[in-house]
Amino acid sequence: MIIVTGGAGFIGANIIRALNAGGENDVVVVDDLSDGRKFVNLVGCEVADYIDKDALLPELSAGGRAGAFSRQLEQARALVHMGACSSTTQWDGRMMMDVNYTYSTALWRWCAEHGIPFIYASSASVYGGGEVFVEHPQHEAPLNMYGYSKYLFDQFVRRNPAPQQVVGLRFFNVYGPHEQHKGSMASVAWHLHRQLLEADEVRLFAGEDGYADGEQRRDFVYVEDVCEVLMWCLDNPQVSGIFNLGTGRSQSFNEVARAVIDWHGRGHIDYMAFPDHLRGRYQSFTEASLDALRAAGYSAPFRSVEEGVRRYLDHIQHSHAARAL
Repeated sequence: MIIVTGGAGFIGANIIRALNAGGENDVVVVDDLSDGRKFVNLVGCEVADYIDKDALLPELSAGGRAGAFSRQLEQARALVHMGACSSTTQWDGRMMMDVNYTYSTALWRWCAEHGIPFIYASSASVYGGGEVFVEHPQHEAPLNMYGYSKYLFDQFVRRNPAPQQVVGLRFFNVYGPHEQHKGSMASVAWHLHRQLLEADEVRLFAGEDGYADGEQRRDFVYVEDVCEVLMWCLDNPQVSGIFNLGTGRSQSFNEVARAVIDWHGRGHIDYMAFPDHLRGRYQSFTEASLDALRAAGYSAPFRSVEEGVRRYLDHIQHSHAARAL
């Protein structure tokens, strides 16, 4: 039995599909379905049970005696913690810390007490505006509340070694299927695809922070690659640590736009003024160092933006075609 928090979310739903493809069908989903539209991400997944986010901690503290989930909790062989508030523009610090820090520490403590492997979502946002992306505190200086909440939990994990596997995966800019519910927090690839469906243009930020129009660079990583790393972690319980999860190669927003335009076979790029509210709070460059992940033994390659965007848009097209039948 594997528990996946945030299982109805973007990365969580892809992880469940990867688990199913690997023969793991005893998956307990934990999420908050207040936004019921997220249910679509779980359609087609093999799921053993569902627990509301707010019901999980009472279940854990009661050892499963508080409700109907004792069997799942007793049989859990890993907890994959993807649940979080991921809005980089959310400034309700109390809420952010409750969801991203306090909740995470409670799950960590339960896993440590029961010797259950714990794999969780960290974030490249902990690096802030720096240009060195190595998993070390000297390079970490988050620019927003979301980044700080992730930073603080990483610090907690570092200060409290656990006897069982604990892995923090620092996601860089993840994109791919099942992110349609994320609104403004969806990937650049998703937004540019939607823009091109509505008109013959895609919109990017004009030059800022020393970068030319559309030349701000990020490490864009396809969600299938993320799932492959996580599955590798589950198969290698001797591996613990905090690891960057990107491709190791930054690419420009212009390159993402051109990949979307090439797939559609039409369109052009329009550059809009850089928003005032993002100045000083925006990562213009990210590029994951993969040295720690490679040293831990992970050797598979990562897809480029060109390959990942093509696979992503092919998936969207095939999904729409299937629903039309």
